[in-house]
Amino acid sequence: MANIVVSPMTFEPVYSQDAEIVERKGTGHPDTICDSIAEELSVELSKLYLEEFGAVMHHNVDKALLVGGVAHPVFGGGEVISPIEIYLVGRAVNEREGRPLPVEELAIEATRRWIRENVRNLDPDRHIIIKPRIKPGSRDLVDLFLRFQQRGEVPLANDTSFGVGFAPFDDLERVVFEAERFLNSEEVKREHPEVGEDIKVMGVRIRDRIRITVACAFVSRYVESLEDYLGKKSVIHGKLRELVSGLTDKEVEVFINTADDPEQGSVYITVTGTSAEQGDDGQVGRGNRVNGLITPYRPMSLEAAAGKNPVSHIGKIYNVVANLIADRVVKEIEEVEEAYCYIVSQIGKPINEPQVCDVKVRTAKDLPGIEGEIARIAQEELDRMPNTWERFLKKEFSVA
Repeated sequence: MANIVVSPMTFEPVYSQDAEIVERKGTGHPDTICDSIAEELSVELSKLYLEEFGAVMHHNVDKALLVGGVAHPVFGGGEVISPIEIYLVGRAVNEREGRPLPVEELAIEATRRWIRENVRNLDPDRHIIIKPRIKPGSRDLVDLFLRFQQRGEVPLANDTSFGVGFAPFDDLERVVFEAERFLNSEEVKREHPEVGEDIKVMGVRIRDRIRITVACAFVSRYVESLEDYLGKKSVIHGKLRELVSGLTDKEVEVFINTADDPEQGSVYITVTGTSAEQGDDGQVGRGNRVNGLITPYRPMSLEAAAGKNPVSHIGKIYNVVANLIADRVVKEIEEVEEAYCYIVSQIGKPINEPQVCDVKVRTAKDLPGIEGEIARIAQEELDRMPNTWERFLKKEFSVA
């Protein structure tokens, strides 16, 4: 088990510290839209390459940018005046033996499909202009990618980079994650079509008190008046507070759309359910990490996982695998209360032979008794890494 290090955590747990901050950007947030579309394109490119070449070819389409539009929401309706622009930027193999491959067409269709399926009131044909800007990859990285493919060997790391993960979620992390998932659930959308998909949840814990601040874009056509808005917001507030209070024994406060100024008639309504129509722009890599959260009190990577190729791009693979290792260690070894995992690659070396895989654990007993079992789990996940790309294509992992 070369380069696997197992060591005890010697620092205070995050959840026992006096303060903690956790954030999640929801489905319709402009940054999440960019991440999701870039990943959707990577999956579709991979499928195209499997059909054309019998293998996933080199690509990195991880530079999507959303330029917000202009909209005029009013109670009971409104309109999008100037459309959103989405730029899909990256590198990809775009021809086979001189024959062009429909890379840009694929990018447009993948974007439109994702929007239709995930942001109900945003019309991809009327409200969005899609601008693919995808060029061939650099010769050295393409050659590095082909080197292992032609030999049928383990993929070679395309970068010297690292990935990190941790498990399990603590109370604040779970509350923040589940709050957004609840508000963007099918059940809530059926009962409350006024709730848009652009939802951001910020959680702050001070000792045993949790404060959840939610930005929730209401859809103007489902809100008849200021009084109707305030009433519907109050109902959502009550349901959300009931949910999060059941997830923790700590005191919880819930706030929704705190910038509202009802006396001035200024409240958070949108035509499409996302601030991308006017209030905000978006970019890949500025949102949630691969575990679905932004956790400044935990180890995090700044890598944008979405859109990177799933075969050899460490910024994608190692972050997911690090979380898999941490999660398995906690679930399978009773004595482990908490686990962090750090993995570092070296460009040009097999992806399953990292420079180091460091697993730090908090245990209820002495480490030597379980060190071998922890290392075994880490080694199993490293051994599986050459086939992890198949799970990305099946969308088993969320990268947003």
